[in-house]
Formats: sequence, structure tokens, C-alpha cells
Amino acid sequence: MINDMETEFSKRNSAKKSQKFYGNGKLLLTGEYFVLDGALSLALPTKLGQNLTVSYRPSFNPTLIWKSYNEKGELWFESEYEFWHFRCLKESPCPRAILLQNLLLQVRKENNHFLRENVDVEVTTQIDFPLNWGLGSSSTHIFNIAQWAYVSPFKLLFGTVGGSGYDIACAQADGPILYQLQDKMPSWSLTDFCPSFKDSLYFVFLGKKKDSVQGIKEFRAKGKVSRDDLNVVAALTSAIMKSETLEEFEELIKEHEDFVANYMDICPVRKKLFPDYWGEIKSLGAWGGDFILATSDRPVTQTKDYFKSKLGHETIFSYKEIILERSPLLSKSQDIDDLTNGRVLQ
Repeated sequence: MINDMETEFSKRNSAKKSQKFYGNGKLLLTGEYFVLDGALSLALPTKLGQNLTVSYRPSFNPTLIWKSYNEKGELWFESEYEFWHFRCLKESPCPRAILLQNLLLQVRKENNHFLRENVDVEVTTQIDFPLNWGLGSSSTHIFNIAQWAYVSPFKLLFGTVGGSGYDIACAQADGPILYQLQDKMPSWSLTDFCPSFKDSLYFVFLGKKKDSVQGIKEFRAKGKVSRDDLNVVAALTSAIMKSETLEEFEELIKEHEDFVANYMDICPVRKKLFPDYWGEIKSLGAWGGDFILATSDRPVTQTKDYFKSKLGHETIFSYKEIILERSPLLSKSQDIDDLTNGRVLQ
């Protein structure tokens, strides 16, 4: 009987004995906080991401075995679930195991046929970057699960942990994107953002991860965002995309930084941590942690040595080292306004 079951399994699942999925990490260049309320934002997928591999084998007592490995190949999370209600089979499940259970239950709502066969399933995930970098460990996780289960990654995100969804768009994009929530629905498109001065752009890890939930709470405490504020962010995003020189880009990111600092009543990171730095610095994502963008017209070694001396670590990437680039989507003769027309709120 076991042989018969294996034969039937082979016939029905020969195409999916093993499956592999991948999602890109992300960095939000413009629109932090305001992207939640529909601001036009520029986001950059990263070369670092996370993969998810699924393997199947016949079983009379189907079980889902989940193992997650960090960037060093070390097991950092492990759990087991039964299929029918995704009950965790380990006593006193940790918060991560409960979150995964909620994701699986939401998937089942979106796809009633998900994990209904008599097979054991083993899932392994491998992330390319430390979990405290804030490059999208959660968003790549959700995106990969959605790919595997044939459900919308945006619906899975909005139905569980919430957020703007720009990180989900980055997970599947092969280059920089414009992102905006329109009537609470995600809208995004690839863009040809590829500045001629990109060799003067660096991404620096501040050494700690910002609690994005707390960051959003602080943002919401400011009250409803006005259309004028959203229009300011949209205009800055459009102008930053059009920047032709490093000097122009620096002026615009400083204006963006000052705008967010005034709105959130937070001291800009350059003034707080790097007052003697020669270039401009812009916070990315939730302020107070994760990565910053730094500009520099000085040699690479001098730039990296400066931040190493200030932060005590070498987690500093050039644009080319970390940003996922693509062939230009648009010809140089096409105005970037074509991408942003209709996106500024009236």
C-alpha cells in the first residue's frame, strides 16, 4: 500500500518534489513614514535577499517542518505544524512560531487547497543578511510564502502584519521602483533611476535595528497627514529622481531630511551622529536605526574609514555593492514626469 501511495504521489507531484523561491531585500530612498498614507516613494531592491526551499515526501500523518538559517548557515528558528489547523506541535511556541502559524492560516483563507495532500513538507529558508539589518527579513519571508502558496503577497501582508507594501514590491522587482498606495491599493512601476553619480553614494548600517512598529506608532501620533505634506514628498521624490549632479542630489535629500525631521520632531542623523561629515546624510525607513544613505566626493577608503571610526564596524556598502540594478527602462529622452503624472494628490 505504501508503494501505491508513493506511485500516486509521484504522478501528482512530480513537478514539485522540490521548489525554490526568492525575494529581494529593500531600501526606501524617499517617502519614509509617508508611504503608509499614499506618498509617492522611491524604493531600491537589494542584491541581498532570502530564499525558501520546499521538499515533499509521502506520509500518512502529514507534518510541516520549518527550519530557518541565518546568513552564516546557522539554524536560528525551527518549528513543526500539523496541516489541518496549522497547530504548532511543539510545546510553548515562541512568538516567531505563532506569527508563522498566523501567516499559514491566512494563506489557507486565500487558497483553500494549500497543503491538503498526504505529504510531509519540509521548508528551509536561508537569508543573505543579518536579521538586525532591516533589509526585509519579514517582507521576503512573506513574499516567498505567497509565491509558494499561489496567493497575493500584498493580501498576505495586509491580512497579517500590515504595512505599506513597498517592501513586497521590492521583493519581486528587478530594479528601482516608484511605489504608492492609491485608495489603499498598491501601485508600483519600475523606473530607470540610475544616477551618474552613484559611485558617490554609500549605504551605512548604524549598528542597531529600529523597531518599525514603534516608528509607525510615533508617526501615527502626529495625526492625519495632509495632502499638502503628501504632495511635498511626491515632489521631492520626483526631483530626486531627476537629479543630474551630486550637488543637486545632496540639496534635495537634505530638504527631504529636514522635512521629515520637522514633521516627526526628530533630530536628523547627520546633526546627531556625524556633525563633521563632509557629505550629506539621509535616514532611510524608520529613523533611528537600520541604514542611512551617505554621499561622498572623496575616495572610497577615506569614506569607509570615516564611518568605521564613528561606528566601530565596516558594514558600509557602495551603491553597486548592494543595490539591484537593471538595464534602463526608459530612454534618456523620455521625461520622468511621465512616470509621476497623476500621482501628486490634488
